[in-house]
Amino acid sequence: MAIRAPSRAHVRFATAVLAAVCSFPAVGHAASPEPDRVSLSEETITWSTVKYATDAANGFVSGSLDKKIIVDRTFRTHVLENRYLKVTLLPEFGGRILSIIYKPTGHEQLYRTEVGVPYGIKAGVFYYDWLMVYGGIFPTFPDAEHGKTWLKPWDFKVVKENADEVTVSMSLKDDFQYAAAPSKFRGSTGIEASYYVTLKADRAALDARVVLKNPQSKTIPYEYWTCTTLAPGSEAKNPKATGGAEIIAPIQAYTTPAWSTNLSGGDESLGPGRSRFEKLRYFRNWPTMGIAYASPDMEAANFWGVINHDNEEGIIRVADNTVTPGLKMWTWGFPSFTNETDPRKDPNEAQPYIELWAGVSDQFFHSAQFPALGEVSFPETYSPTVGMSNVTHANENILINLAAEGASVNLQFLSIEPATPLRVTLKRGDAVLFSDAVQADPKNGNRISATIPAGGTGEQVQLTITTAEGKRLIAAETKIK
Repeated sequence: MAIRAPSRAHVRFATAVLAAVCSFPAVGHAASPEPDRVSLSEETITWSTVKYATDAANGFVSGSLDKKIIVDRTFRTHVLENRYLKVTLLPEFGGRILSIIYKPTGHEQLYRTEVGVPYGIKAGVFYYDWLMVYGGIFPTFPDAEHGKTWLKPWDFKVVKENADEVTVSMSLKDDFQYAAAPSKFRGSTGIEASYYVTLKADRAALDARVVLKNPQSKTIPYEYWTCTTLAPGSEAKNPKATGGAEIIAPIQAYTTPAWSTNLSGGDESLGPGRSRFEKLRYFRNWPTMGIAYASPDMEAANFWGVINHDNEEGIIRVADNTVTPGLKMWTWGFPSFTNETDPRKDPNEAQPYIELWAGVSDQFFHSAQFPALGEVSFPETYSPTVGMSNVTHANENILINLAAEGASVNLQFLSIEPATPLRVTLKRGDAVLFSDAVQADPKNGNRISATIPAGGTGEQVQLTITTAEGKRLIAAETKIK
């Protein structure tokens, strides 16, 4: 699979192309004075919405919407925290991860709406015939278009709690249904969903695991999507995606549904209905709201996310995308940022964020088959990034951006366990371009530039990053351009 090599990396490193130059402190200088600890606490959060009402089954009450009146709702939240992350969970409204603060920069990674506004009322689009965005990361099932659980309370449980790790779960069973739901949506499926969230000491990423169970003795059609609303590198109290936001995904093409042709940039060389992804990577190029799907799907690539090039901060999801091959992309369009007004004076459903979804099928309303008495489980890692203009390779240990052109190889990386001393080696064939001990920099990320000697053998540059003891954390290679 071809991986896009970013042009920004070469500009960033143009002044630093020296043989074996690295911009990080010596290994012994960055050791933490005290061991890290993970904590779990309870807080409350207040969210404002315009005035509205729902019935007992969560259908919208006709005539109840009044955008001139703003009301407050208070929720109990659970906060997981270590030296790198502060994570806020909201079980009672959709079982969601509401906030991820990256403490080395103090910035928010997830979007959340300041004033919620119901929309899509009686349009036949959503399960309850309306929707209201709050934000964060949350599970949706058993149908497309946010499913039926986004506003439901999920059961919260502490699974493990000590100084080294906190794991909690948010769980819900689909044993209910809304009688007035549009006919395209399913009734009760009985699917049991548990969303496990883990924060470990000395780890600058949040780990999650989705577990779905089919208690029925028959195969059932279903959809599952993890919805993420992303605005990395934002001010903590005012998160939003800006013109500097780019969707980072190692895909070549996308497709759009029939109604979303405003996003289509068709290229017959790619096949009917497909468009090259390069332009649509950038939030500023979305003219209005719309859906784009990775085409044909993620093709087993194991990461996607968003980087904010205004400050080179991002958030990347790393997961087994053979289980979640679908990538659905949505925004309200860049005008949602440029035309933004005071939400308390002019409440509006159109908001400046990038919505990326991971699905067990390739598109909305394309069902997957859940085996009788079966279980579907997959881990997810959500890692903030700093100092990276792109991601070319990733795993649960390290995110890297590796590019080689002419006589230079340039590497940016973010270690998910910054306290662990590393050794970085760059080679071309048998020629060692760089090999040295490195201490990860969680505030700025790490950059290495090395010269590629003329006359070497091989058209690839190989990268290996290990622990100081030699345990391999990631290996990758890139073609010299």
